[in-house]
Amino acid sequence: MSKPKVVLGVSGGIAAYKACELLRRLTESGHDVRVVPTASALHFVGAATWSALSGNPVSTEVWDDVHEVPHVRIGQQADLVVVAPATADTLARAAHGLADDLLTNTLLTARCPVVFAPAMHTEMWEHPATQENVATLRRRGAVVVEPAVGRLTGADTGKGRLPDPGEIFEVCRRVLARGASEPDLAGRHVVVSAGGTREPLDPVRFLGNRSSGKQGYALARTAAARGARVTLVAANTHLPDPAGVDVVRVGTAVQLREAVLKAAADADAVVMAAAVADFRPASYATGKIKKKDGQEPEPIALVRNPDVLAEVSADRARPGQVIVGFAAETDDVLANGRRKLARKGCDLLVVNEVGERKTFGAEETEAVVLAADGGETPVPHGPKEALAETVWDLVAARLG
Repeated sequence: MSKPKVVLGVSGGIAAYKACELLRRLTESGHDVRVVPTASALHFVGAATWSALSGNPVSTEVWDDVHEVPHVRIGQQADLVVVAPATADTLARAAHGLADDLLTNTLLTARCPVVFAPAMHTEMWEHPATQENVATLRRRGAVVVEPAVGRLTGADTGKGRLPDPGEIFEVCRRVLARGASEPDLAGRHVVVSAGGTREPLDPVRFLGNRSSGKQGYALARTAAARGARVTLVAANTHLPDPAGVDVVRVGTAVQLREAVLKAAADADAVVMAAAVADFRPASYATGKIKKKDGQEPEPIALVRNPDVLAEVSADRARPGQVIVGFAAETDDVLANGRRKLARKGCDLLVVNEVGERKTFGAEETEAVVLAADGGETPVPHGPKEALAETVWDLVAARLG
C-alpha cells in the first residue's frame, strides 16, 4: 500500500524549528511528507534540513521544476496539508486565496483536509483581522487549532505559542483517519472534564480516585480534530496539553463545578468524563494529622459534594445543549447505568466497568453509551480514542 501523502507547510516564524519534530513523527509513522516552506521560513531552518529529514526535494517557488507543475500537483496528490507554524501572514493569505508562492498555491489546489497550527504573538492572534481570517478558514472546512499559552519570543508570555509537536501530530493522525469527512464540530464550542478530583484532608493528605484523565483527553483531542473549540477542565492530570485546546486546571470538586459552569455558559455540548468525588471531608486540618501512640484515629466525617452532572443537565445554559455523563460501575453495570441516566437527566451516559486494573490509567477501554431516548451503543474493547469518536458521533447527530 502507498504511504499517505502529507504536505507540511512551514511559515516564517521562530517556531519553525519545532516543525522538525512534527516532520520526524510523521515520517517515522509511515507518511510520505513533502515540506513546503515559505521563503521566510528558510531564514529559520534551511532547505537542506527539510530535504534530509523528509527524503523529498524542497522548494518555495512555483518556478522550480516547472515541467512537473508542482504548484498544482503537490496539493492535488496530498491526503493532508498541515501548516505548522502558521503565521498571521500565512493565515491572511490563505483566507484571501492569494497564491504568490508554492505553499499558497498548494493550499488552493488541495482537496484534502487542511490543518493550520497558528503561532504568533498574543496581540497578533487576538487582532480582529486574524480572528476573521481564522473564522473564514474554519467556515471553509479547515481545522485551525487554538495556539497554546506560554512563553513566546523574548520575555513575552501569552496565547500564541505553537502547541507541542507531538500533540499537533495527534490532530493530524485523527484528521487523516477521518479522511475527507467534513469537520462536523466546526463552529461548535464543547466542554470536556477529565481526571479525578482530590478533596484535601490536611496539607499532605486527600481523598481521591484512580482516574488518569486519559479518556477525557482523548475526547478533547478528538473534538479539536473535528473542528470544535474545546475547553478542557482538567483535575489533577499529568498529561501534555492537547493541541488546540484551552486547558483549565482544577483540584477539587467545588473548583471543577465552578470551571465547568463558567465554560458551559456558551457551550454546545458538555461531556463530563472526570471522576468527581461524591464526598469531601467535613473539616480541613490546617496542620498534618499526627498519629498518637496507643490511640485510634478520629473518624473522618464526610459531606456531599455538588452533583455537577445533574446540575448542568437540569439547568442548561442554552437551548439544544447536549450533556454527556460517565458512569464508572463495579457491578450490575448496565442496570446501575440506566438508573443513573434517569437520575442525572443527561442526554447520553457512557457506562463502563472499572476496577483496580480496569479502565483507570489504561490505554484501552470498552463501554456502552446509553441514550435518554432508550438507545444503546456498545463500544468494543479498543483505544480510548475509538470511544471518543463514538461519543462525538452521537453528540454531532443530536446537534444537527
